[in-house]
Amino acid sequence: MALDNFPSIPGKVNGTGARTANNAANFAANNALFLKVFSGEILTAFDESNVAKDLIMTRTISSGKSAQFPVTGKAEAKYHIPGNDLLGTGDYLSQIAHNEKVINIDDMLVASTLIPRIDEVKNHYDLRSIYGKELGKALAKRLDIQILKTMFAAGLTNTANYTGGPTGTELTGADTMSAGGLVTALFECARSLDEKEVPSDGRYAILTPFQYYKLLTADNVAINKDTSSGSADAAKGSILEVAGIRLYKSPHLAGVQVAVGSQTADDANVANSPFAATAINNDDAGYNADLAGVRETGSGQDDNVGFVAGHSSAVGCVKLLDLATESVYLIERQSTLFVAKYAMGLGVLRPESAVVVNTTASAAS
Repeated sequence: MALDNFPSIPGKVNGTGARTANNAANFAANNALFLKVFSGEILTAFDESNVAKDLIMTRTISSGKSAQFPVTGKAEAKYHIPGNDLLGTGDYLSQIAHNEKVINIDDMLVASTLIPRIDEVKNHYDLRSIYGKELGKALAKRLDIQILKTMFAAGLTNTANYTGGPTGTELTGADTMSAGGLVTALFECARSLDEKEVPSDGRYAILTPFQYYKLLTADNVAINKDTSSGSADAAKGSILEVAGIRLYKSPHLAGVQVAVGSQTADDANVANSPFAATAINNDDAGYNADLAGVRETGSGQDDNVGFVAGHSSAVGCVKLLDLATESVYLIERQSTLFVAKYAMGLGVLRPESAVVVNTTASAAS
């Protein structure tokens, strides 16, 4: 008579009898009681990047609903005829134009979650730090997207801050799928900013990851040591600048170049309208606008999307409440409520300091 010398099954609830094969069908039952292995820390799926927040002008206020950014025009120089009175009829005095840009504080943006106490006790790793980080990342991504949209609005602005002043720049028909086309577009951005007397220091361009790495995958002036002064390193996957413009990459850039219906409708529930002075103002809904006209569509054109370049003076941010997190234990729910929040607002300051590189004929088409 054979003996049933079955081993213990520590991973299975009330495990009895012979062990079963640890295949896909039986894995969950065979391993139900085993702890998941985490080597010291929990690795989240990915860390959302926010590159745009450091490329704009930010002003913090302690109270109030908005902030004013003064805008001034330019003075003129004129040769003086000896003996003429500067206050006379020689028109020597410059009448400098003045205006203002007002940016409102949007309603508080929040990301929150509720953790039942019983689940937190059962869990063998710290949920609070992980959830807090995820909430902060959600807000960081949202802010990055809103800043990118406002940068597009600045470059598409066709109304000057003051009479006779410069407006935004839209470069159309660009090739953003090849290294040569990207280099050409970046030099065109630099030329446009130069012509509008935008300072050279503080210039930037935000590219998609495809565009950023495309500059590193071909022998071109962007990475050629004789022409780039060693500012690019294909081995490290980094390129600092082209045409004096600092380069950044954002995974969110292509995602904002869509129709209004494809965007987050909640971005319409804000107090600012950065697209109101653009040719696509009829699609304006807060930070949302129909930006599908900036990119090519069709077979083989998915990566031919637009990008933005400019100077830090193009977009402004008014901050009333910086990013903060808080938690409270709710006795009636036997759970802890976690909240991450901020209260800010975004708007166009100097449209001449922004350039939209469009792969089509017009963003308004």
